[in-house]
Amino acid sequence: MNIDDIKTVAVIGAGDMGHGIAEVALLTGTRVNLYDVKDEYVERGRDRIFSSVAKLVEKGRVPAELDQAIRGKLLKTTTDLAEAAADADLVIEAIPEIMSLKQQVFGDLDKAAPAHALLASNTSTMSITEIASATRRPEKVLGLHYFNPAVLMKLVEVIRAEGTSDETMQIGMAYAAKQKKVGVYVKKDAPGFIANRVNQAPAVLVTEIIERGEIEPEALDAFVRRMGAAMGPCELTDYVGIDVMVNVSNYFAEKLGSGYGPAKHLLSMMERGDLGKKTGKGYFDWPEGGRPEIDLSKATRKFNFLWPYMVQINEASKLIQEGVVDTMNEVDLAMINGFGAPIGPVAIGRQISKLDLIDGLEFLAKRYDKEIFLPTNRVRAGGHKF
Repeated sequence: MNIDDIKTVAVIGAGDMGHGIAEVALLTGTRVNLYDVKDEYVERGRDRIFSSVAKLVEKGRVPAELDQAIRGKLLKTTTDLAEAAADADLVIEAIPEIMSLKQQVFGDLDKAAPAHALLASNTSTMSITEIASATRRPEKVLGLHYFNPAVLMKLVEVIRAEGTSDETMQIGMAYAAKQKKVGVYVKKDAPGFIANRVNQAPAVLVTEIIERGEIEPEALDAFVRRMGAAMGPCELTDYVGIDVMVNVSNYFAEKLGSGYGPAKHLLSMMERGDLGKKTGKGYFDWPEGGRPEIDLSKATRKFNFLWPYMVQINEASKLIQEGVVDTMNEVDLAMINGFGAPIGPVAIGRQISKLDLIDGLEFLAKRYDKEIFLPTNRVRAGGHKF
């Protein structure tokens, strides 16, 4: 089997990620079977695809003929999982981050999909190996992790589980390239893979700073915005969802150690039902259809802008030590294309002296009582320079 054999893709889940993944496939002229559990979910996903493609036609980025083909023969919707998978050459799952649910769905897909079909998960953090254990074709299971919004963001992490074959990984990388995405080869199935794993370290740092009342959320976000970011870390957490942040942090804590877990104030917010944008209140109040008001004049002077990069570099060095990626440059490739950063943390780290980086990490580890910030052996040896 090779990339030319991928004629029909089934996308399982028509939500924010699923409909975007489906649209990316459709834009290459690939047939897509879009599945979700209710007609209203499928119809909403279909309508969002149609609306997005229509805008691309208006901008001259997509020919009108392709739009017509998508609305006509290329996109099929269904609420029958077996029907969605029956003629698929590749299945991409994009359902909620609940391991038991994913395993159940993959077990069902294994029975419904043709024997040659590859089964992929878009999970952002969870073990592909555990998901694959629900099937009788572990060699054909991989991770294809897109970033939101899938139509715009370039990164696709192509993740190898313990049983994934070389052929499956080659097809996964070729599939990303066919869609004009930047595929990054993740050699080892590890929590958070590359981009989300590296980003968990500054997330822990920010929530610890807020937990201790050292900097108010608005002051921190105002500082980050004035540094040129489109959105500060607290607004971004609200946008993603406090519940999502807590669940992801709990997963990291379970797999990597308690130091990666959620801060107490996040748990309190979740208990109150203040989940961010989706409920109208999180760190900030969210007006309907808008963004929270951030007073940029309140930007803090207490925050060292290099701290997040330091902990990202340290986390990246762990990925090298664990055999998840071969080089630190692959980390920058993932961070730039996954989050739209103009420059990656490793490139920034090359401007920081070895001693300053070590001293900074030791300071943060002690100040916030977080062993996860302690410099790795690779950092102590100057490995961040490679």
